[in-house]
Amino acid sequence: MHIRYGYNIEIVCQQELPLITLLDVHPSRRHDLLTPGDMAVTSLRNPALRIEATQHIDPFGNICRRITAPPGGIALRADGIVQDSGVADPVNTAAGEVPPSRLPDEALIYLLGSRYCETDKLSAQAWSLFGHIPAGWQRVQAIVDFVHNHLTFGYHFARSTRTAAEAFEERIGVCRDFAHLAVALCRCVNVPARYCNGYLGDIGVPRDPAPMDFNAWFEVFLGGRWYTFDARHNMPRIGRVVIARGRDATDVAMISSFGPHVLQRFEVTTEEVDEPQVEIAVRTPANVRPMAHATV
Repeated sequence: MHIRYGYNIEIVCQQELPLITLLDVHPSRRHDLLTPGDMAVTSLRNPALRIEATQHIDPFGNICRRITAPPGGIALRADGIVQDSGVADPVNTAAGEVPPSRLPDEALIYLLGSRYCETDKLSAQAWSLFGHIPAGWQRVQAIVDFVHNHLTFGYHFARSTRTAAEAFEERIGVCRDFAHLAVALCRCVNVPARYCNGYLGDIGVPRDPAPMDFNAWFEVFLGGRWYTFDARHNMPRIGRVVIARGRDATDVAMISSFGPHVLQRFEVTTEEVDEPQVEIAVRTPANVRPMAHATV
């Protein structure tokens, strides 16, 4: 199947504004891009203005872009086509837990507490709730079921500073809160868990009337590999396109800014298309070099 993805973001500022963005499709999915949606950067005040941009890979393997928005602000746009298997998230109920002593080195960091996932505050609750459940897939699914039922989803509940422990107490949140709480609880019972964000359209499910947005889910290390779980939807989904992975939302912020600004427009597109498109509506201007990273 083919999925059209992209975004149209406008940021208004009165003075120069350094930015880091993580908006590119993750390197692990680059081979699936039929028409790569390279980021186009345009000055809102002077479209002919040349904007410098650089690109790098962060410590978690995500594509980052660095930009300095000129006074007046910038528009960030992308439009691409990605090929997808059309298969839902894999399920392996036999996947077992890997003891910490046998975990690969790169997985160890995902056992530790982080900015939004306070394992020290949730450890007692985690072992009380899930310590009696057989380790492995069954325990992780029990955590997902608990978070799915414990939190009430609502866009009006969004708060950028809410942590996993606060979500546990408040019992409300958006997709990032569902992911943070599930990640923290998994880490508490010694299951490596990492936060993910990306595109997830209404493919194979009833269409959501709310405007499209980027989504958050998480992955756990079981049976020697990473598996996808989604505490908000709590069901295997089709067509996930990963943008970034990290310890929590701190590491994968889609646009990080260093100065005052106003987010004037934020539109996201993720939809299945019948045929791959030959041309992309938005292209990177010739005077803009590749860029790097993200925050929102």
